[in-house]
Amino acid sequence: MRSPELPTPRGELSKSVFSTLAYSTPLPTWSHEVQEADPYGDDLQLALYVLYELHYRGFAEVSDEREWDPGLLGLRRAMELRFTEALRSDVPLEPDVDVEKVLAALLVEPVGQDDTSVSHHLQRDGELWQFKEYAALRSLYHLKEADPHAWVIPRLHGRAKAAMVAIEYDEFGAGREDQIHARLFADLMADLGLRTDYGHYVDAAPAEVLATVNLMSLFGLHRALRGALVGHFAAVEVTSSPGSRRLATALRRVGAGPAAQRFYDEHVEADAVHEQVVRRDVIGGLLESEPELEPDVAFGILATGFLEDRLGARLLDAWRSRRSALRVPLTGDEEGAPHA
Repeated sequence: MRSPELPTPRGELSKSVFSTLAYSTPLPTWSHEVQEADPYGDDLQLALYVLYELHYRGFAEVSDEREWDPGLLGLRRAMELRFTEALRSDVPLEPDVDVEKVLAALLVEPVGQDDTSVSHHLQRDGELWQFKEYAALRSLYHLKEADPHAWVIPRLHGRAKAAMVAIEYDEFGAGREDQIHARLFADLMADLGLRTDYGHYVDAAPAEVLATVNLMSLFGLHRALRGALVGHFAAVEVTSSPGSRRLATALRRVGAGPAAQRFYDEHVEADAVHEQVVRRDVIGGLLESEPELEPDVAFGILATGFLEDRLGARLLDAWRSRRSALRVPLTGDEEGAPHA
């Protein structure tokens, strides 16, 4: 499968990184610029996304050898620290944080209409063009679904590892290629008339989307953040089943095809089971052997919610104003947002 092309840079930082990757131009010293950069902004988040992608599919014009380039790794580390410091500032932990209480809060459904939830909006008021935008943006993760979480497997042991592998086995289709969740999402995209090329919609994705994807790679590629990745995984699995139920219902309401509905139907059933396993065995097993990681697990859960809330606000603000939420709106056969 062909690797994607490098995206369009969004500032001097990403422009320099892409030039170094594509043309081997010298990489400037960026310590001051990174410290001054918006940690959630387009330039830093896109540069970080591209550097992380060297560990996944790479890019067509970039040598695979650049994955472990010392200069790029040093720059990536500086950007990671800027991103992480901002998250720890914006997601403070209570003293003696209790992971079970943090998880329990995710299960509380709002009373009445929830005006801050993307899945509630799509279920209640969503239009087909909004689903297409949502799928295009989520494709940056779902076309590699479960891959970032697989980084944690060699960093776990015992009950936590066994449970994590069992869940990942389901995510990767339980031995069947046509059941791999990334494949199911590609089928959903095709059903909606979207391009299914890996990374195709990165230029359309605002920084809020890139940050949610980068968070998984940040946690996954650092053993020191294994607890945070488990927390992220738990947040995804705990919220997936009810959210997927709303999205499946909404897709039926707008007349999407069976392949589009199937992706979310699969997650309603599978993730309801996964929720119990991840709470009891993945988190339980990890904290039984390494109780000192409880604050990290909680941080992973809360940081995930923080970035998802930022993304939700971006999407809902645009859609309620009848505007595209994408940086590059869908056009032509993809039938994007209504023209103003």
